[in-house]
Amino acid sequence: MTASHTAEITGLYRYPIKGLTPEALPHVTLRRGETLPADRRYAIENGPSGFDPEAPSWKPKIQFLMLARNERLASLDSRFDDATSRLTIRKDGQIVASGDLETAEGRAAIERYFSENFQPELKGPPKVLSGRNHSFSDVARKVVSIINLDSVRAIEAMLGGTAVHPLRFRANLYVKGWPAWSELDLVDQTLAIGEARLKVVKRIVRCPATNVDPVTAKRDLEIPPTLSRHLGHMDCGIYAEVIEGGEIGVGDAVAVEQPKLV
Repeated sequence: MTASHTAEITGLYRYPIKGLTPEALPHVTLRRGETLPADRRYAIENGPSGFDPEAPSWKPKIQFLMLARNERLASLDSRFDDATSRLTIRKDGQIVASGDLETAEGRAAIERYFSENFQPELKGPPKVLSGRNHSFSDVARKVVSIINLDSVRAIEAMLGGTAVHPLRFRANLYVKGWPAWSELDLVDQTLAIGEARLKVVKRIVRCPATNVDPVTAKRDLEIPPTLSRHLGHMDCGIYAEVIEGGEIGVGDAVAVEQPKLV
């Protein structure tokens, strides 16, 4: 990808509770070595995982309620309030659960809802997990995920013109302006967004979560197999680590920083 291929941020999202609703942000301050603020700050344990909140460590997503296996999560509308740490869950427009996730009582209210309504999916008592500054990411490092919208359009073509909602990919940043699949060649490159700098560290291998429509909660597509048939891999999107902090927002340019000549 050449220096002329500058992208633009069209969407910026965080996911305070793993597997639940994305929350759109107009702008956010990135900090070195961190995710977006509160991104994947909580998860709902699906059976005993061994997670220790006093010594948090990465656990595979199969230990939690997640869209890859629990598509009904997409039928819930959740909102997290940073000031009060309160999670409010609605279904069909009605509040079905609400609680302060930093209190035992509040967590119990959320756990009770999943215990009563997600029995077929549960492997044990559901438990709201938090590990202070821990992020329940699909990967062990703290990253920002990026999706190229032209690649999403390319997937639509692979599917014979079927519309693909970009939020199926649950990314932090959605960008336009890069040729389809060119982002996959950016591993080890540095992206400049204003004062912030992000180093691309990994391609994202897609899982069955992308098969779930985020609006209807229906498992109606086969995106990873489609990628495999057409491209020989199941990669779509990239992970990047914040190496220099700064504020970023919708409409900002994303440039591939050229190496400095010595």
